[in-house]
Amino acid sequence: MKKSLLDLLFKSERRKNILLLLQDSPMDMEALLRSINSPRQSLLPQLRLLETHYLIAQSDDAYELTSVGRLLMERMKPLLGIVDTLDCDINYWGKHKLDFIPPHLLSRMRDLGICKVITPCLVNLYDINEEFFEKCKTSKSLTIAVTFLYPNFPEIYNAWIDRGVQVTVIVSKGLFEIIRSNYADEFRKLLSGGKLHLLVYNDVMDFVSFGHNDHCAFFRLFLNTGEYDNNQLMCCSPGAVEWARELCEHYRKNSTPVNDV
Repeated sequence: MKKSLLDLLFKSERRKNILLLLQDSPMDMEALLRSINSPRQSLLPQLRLLETHYLIAQSDDAYELTSVGRLLMERMKPLLGIVDTLDCDINYWGKHKLDFIPPHLLSRMRDLGICKVITPCLVNLYDINEEFFEKCKTSKSLTIAVTFLYPNFPEIYNAWIDRGVQVTVIVSKGLFEIIRSNYADEFRKLLSGGKLHLLVYNDVMDFVSFGHNDHCAFFRLFLNTGEYDNNQLMCCSPGAVEWARELCEHYRKNSTPVNDV
């Protein structure tokens, strides 16, 4: 009795890996054994199953995807990418609000790759993440969307500006009112050098902050209940940087530049 295709695709890590390996080009048995790191006697039954379900075909000692196999893999690979991203910490993703992400980027969350969740210790709750801060100093540019200010924000922003980093800060309407009321002088100084660009987002910002530099993307999200959460998320891959750049661009296009506070 044949297995269902869903069982065949998702209930065996070996079968999944075989299909992923064959997506680019045919492979012979020895190459498959090396890539999957599996003994021949364990791999052969999985290959036979994939053959009997018409997903792969054998020619001499080489295996390749069939037309049906290619069709399924075109749909399966993006899903597996999203699963890998979410699976790194499903508790984090499941408990936090993601509605601020536009649909075209939400469907491409696989681009974030494997991210790490950072839980700051008590004494660092009100400090910027040190790893992200240092990576920003070695970047040509930095874009952040924020709904709050660190207590030492002039020191933070100046550390980046002094390194020649082009800094773009997108703030919520509520935060901009606080800036105008309490920190106008500080921001006038920051804006005067031409290295910091301030924008006000014209709609609701339903997150704590997010941003990207040349090396990684960084997120601080609200819980699904709307409550603040100390946990942070960092994703350091080229795909994550590009994904976050597009997210920042989405918010920048819906923001108003500020030349003076």
